[in-house]
Amino acid sequence: MPYEVSPSPVAPMSTSRLWTIGATVAIAVAVMVGLAVAHPELANWLIGGALLVAASAWLLNAPDRAAETAPAPADALIDAKPMGAPAELLDKVFEALEDPVLIVSGDEPDDIAGRRIVLANEAARELLRVQRQGGLLVQVIREPGVLEAVDEALFGGMSRSTDFTTGGQRDRRWRAWTRPLERGATTPMALVVLRDETDVRRMEMMRVDFLANASHELRTPLASLSGFIETLKGHAREDVVARDRFLDIMAAQADRMGRLVADLLSLSRIELNEHIPPSGRVDLDRAAGDVVDAVSVIVQEKDVTVVLDQGEARASVSGDRDEIVQVVQNLLDNAVKYSPKGGTVEITVRADLSFDDAWASRMSGATRLPLVTPDRTSGIFYAAVTVRDHGPGMAREHLPRLTERFYRVEGQKSGDRQGTGLGLAIVKHIMNRHQGGLVVESAPGLGAAFTAWFPMVIERRGDRPGPSL
Repeated sequence: MPYEVSPSPVAPMSTSRLWTIGATVAIAVAVMVGLAVAHPELANWLIGGALLVAASAWLLNAPDRAAETAPAPADALIDAKPMGAPAELLDKVFEALEDPVLIVSGDEPDDIAGRRIVLANEAARELLRVQRQGGLLVQVIREPGVLEAVDEALFGGMSRSTDFTTGGQRDRRWRAWTRPLERGATTPMALVVLRDETDVRRMEMMRVDFLANASHELRTPLASLSGFIETLKGHAREDVVARDRFLDIMAAQADRMGRLVADLLSLSRIELNEHIPPSGRVDLDRAAGDVVDAVSVIVQEKDVTVVLDQGEARASVSGDRDEIVQVVQNLLDNAVKYSPKGGTVEITVRADLSFDDAWASRMSGATRLPLVTPDRTSGIFYAAVTVRDHGPGMAREHLPRLTERFYRVEGQKSGDRQGTGLGLAIVKHIMNRHQGGLVVESAPGLGAAFTAWFPMVIERRGDRPGPSL
């Protein structure tokens, strides 16, 4: 903040001293000039003497002039007055704080109704529906722990943080910080800061659940491997039939554990880069064809037919090829696993779709739910891939949780090759990164259809602007 500094006070030259110096100089100069006129041969010496007298007078006055122009000493900076209005600036800062902040006063420790709001910032007024000043604290905050912490700050000079929950349609988790102000004043005051930690606590619970589920999923195959190894080292050492059977089971469990670790690493990598927009150009129809070719062996083993309809237009989207292939792969894996023997899985790729076309239903009579929804932007065209199976389908209550990690629909069998429960969670994060959409449609007995749609690359076809990102 700029400051105004007054010049250092300098003692003015006294009037008598000024007249004395001036008169002396004038007389000396006059005498020397007169002598120079009377005695021309001495003129040069006398004029030089007059100039010497004038210079001496100027030098005698130099300290006073230096004092007048010298910079202000440190004492002057202490008394400097700030320019502008610091109170107005502090008030603007107080109002701009995102957390609700209250300044509370209290008269007597036993007078609960005496706890009044001295000042409330804008965030506090919006949250608590109070005026800027003068409201009663107990009318807006009824949490006993917070009120007790306020009393400790007011009358005990203690600082404290308090966690509490507010009820209603949706529970919210809060933390309140209380600090004493104006110690020793006639009317004690305290600072109360509130912070909504609902999302932080939810993320913490998700992390704890994720670690618990991951540990459980890894513990199961590890326990199976350990048990069979013990058996093979013991009484089944010489039993060839049992040994071969146990080794097959161990190989399957090791494969399951390997896929789980791979999915965990993939999910971690995708979440790390989710905020970075992908670059590159991918032909969605060709990517779908590559995935169909890659799963041909599994499809034959399951006796499932995969029908691919790539459409007529080139479905070029902007994105990361490996991640887009992973989306189609995961959706197709789920469809094949839940398809009955001899069933059919249909993959359809379409390009040049508007937002409403990409959003449109693909299954009649089924419940439809968006799992990832991009922002609606005019002029954007999309390419979509739909994977539909004719398996058991899912009830409506299961659909919102399909992208949760390790979530599985109870009562459904997915064949011999169990999944990791992370496939759709990976798909969700990939679609978020690509600013695309993901929709599920399903009903019991009708199977399920998943549609993933991506923004198309910018290109021109003739004079008509083509799909744009």
